[in-house]
Amino acid sequence: MQRRASSLFIVALTALLAAVQPAHAADYPTRPIKLVVPYAAGGPTDVLGRIVGEYLGRDLKQVVVVENKAGAQGAIGAEAVARSDPDGYTLFVTAASIFVLNPLLYKKLPYDPATDFRLLSVITDAPMIMEVNPSVPAKTIAEFVAYAKKNPGKLNFGSAGTGGTVHLAGEMFKQMAGVEMTHVPYKGAGPALQDLLSGNIQLMFDTLGTALPPVKSGMLRALGVSSTARIPDLPDLPTIAESGYPDYAVSVWYGIAAPSKVPDEIAGKIKTSLDRALNDEAFRASLVKIGFPPLRAKSQAEIDKFVDTDRARWAGVVKALNISLD
Repeated sequence: MQRRASSLFIVALTALLAAVQPAHAADYPTRPIKLVVPYAAGGPTDVLGRIVGEYLGRDLKQVVVVENKAGAQGAIGAEAVARSDPDGYTLFVTAASIFVLNPLLYKKLPYDPATDFRLLSVITDAPMIMEVNPSVPAKTIAEFVAYAKKNPGKLNFGSAGTGGTVHLAGEMFKQMAGVEMTHVPYKGAGPALQDLLSGNIQLMFDTLGTALPPVKSGMLRALGVSSTARIPDLPDLPTIAESGYPDYAVSVWYGIAAPSKVPDEIAGKIKTSLDRALNDEAFRASLVKIGFPPLRAKSQAEIDKFVDTDRARWAGVVKALNISLD
């Protein structure tokens, strides 16, 4: 009798859980949502995350709290989200470096983007500006390459840190142009930009949002843009591809991810809200204002293809350069 009672209890409990779980998904969200930004507060990724969080909060009618977990090229924040409860209440502002570059550059990571995350949306895919200090006597990429070849190893290019997209953008250019330059890593894009402005380094591949103000003010000189087409903000600036390097294409994409085991119904709700954001003109305008050209909503298959294409491109670069950061 006791075994029978236990069996009946288990059957009843299983039925109860099955009945309750869809109700929770239907009611989601019922409490505040945490959006983890894996970089320091005040940077471009943080600003992007807060714009996304504000929209999600309004659309889902729930508070969205942004939490900064910086360090280790985004790995600290990624690990925290990967180990969180997959209930839809912890989301992640991720980037190409976290999803694509880190797994190529590090043999050991505390997370696996292929198994730990579900990428729900790609929000923006921003080009980079190749910019130099005005002390460099070059107004075009051809002139810069000629100058660099006359001064091998004397030019320094900065980045936000070893292994990030900004760093590898410079390494890719070095390889394609056949020039010798020294990489100087910084703890963030801000310090690197300050040293570029002061002339302590000569070159930087910078994201659009932070590059535009000093370029437009004349404090820095732009030589090329890393996208495959010219950009509206600097229509006279040629692409690096059209300047003699047709295979050069680099961008910095950002998206929103959740732990991989988040229920489909909840993941669907979040993705639908993010899709609405990417179709909202006010939201799109707010991204453009900070230098992040918004993408249009993508299906899950399109998102997966987007990441796979980016991974294949960078895998070739990392292999050719023989870069490992372990």
